[in-house]
Amino acid sequence: MSTAFEDGTFSPEPGVGSRGRMLAVHTRTETLLALRHSEQLLLTLVIPLALLVGLTLLQGLVELPEPRVNAALGTVLALAMMSTGFTSQAIALGFDRRYGLMRRLAATAIPRWLVVTGRLGGMAAVVVIQVVVLGGVALALGWRPDAGSLGWALLLVVIGAGAFGACGLLLGGSVRADLVLVIANVVWFVLLFVGGIVVPADQLPGPLGALVVLLPSGALAEGLRDVLLGGTPGLGHVVVLLVWGVVAGLVAGRTLKWD
Repeated sequence: MSTAFEDGTFSPEPGVGSRGRMLAVHTRTETLLALRHSEQLLLTLVIPLALLVGLTLLQGLVELPEPRVNAALGTVLALAMMSTGFTSQAIALGFDRRYGLMRRLAATAIPRWLVVTGRLGGMAAVVVIQVVVLGGVALALGWRPDAGSLGWALLLVVIGAGAFGACGLLLGGSVRADLVLVIANVVWFVLLFVGGIVVPADQLPGPLGALVVLLPSGALAEGLRDVLLGGTPGLGHVVVLLVWGVVAGLVAGRTLKWD
């Protein structure tokens, strides 16, 4: 039986691409979209950078232990993980659903798990950029890390970004886009000021201070400040972040809507 065309006539050869290449392309696309979005850059880089400089240099702004730059870096890393993993992720996913992008992707040869993994890969790339930029500015402001504190801090950043990412997928994948925008921004402001990020838990009123350490924002900020000031992360902080990540991830997997 003869074929109409010889092998190699068409380039690239039609057919489903490799999973690895699809994941790499999707991750790169999500990363570029996040970096080109001015509002997301404001949320994920500009505000954390301004807060890092302000908390370090303005002594009376918030009471922080010395060296201030270490505590300030822990604060802004927690804020950066919340901004990228939760707020930006939820809003982007909500509007992708609203405009039908997720439904169109679901109709392509890209598996659904790869769509979700690509989004998380893009989020991870932004987190790496945030850590490098914020760490570089902190070094310029006088931060002198040791290997132990740096290792603990990176571990907490990974766990914290995962917990906030799961919460972002849960909100963005289950609620209407216009409501996602409102909820994500309100939660960001509330957790920033009374969620243990800017104001440490021990400076908040009694019941509120005890409550915020059970939130991912309070657990991550307190854990990062502890390790960057030379201590070790409390087991409770790690457990809180893992519980939020696992529970939110499981619920998001059941409630995620594609349109």
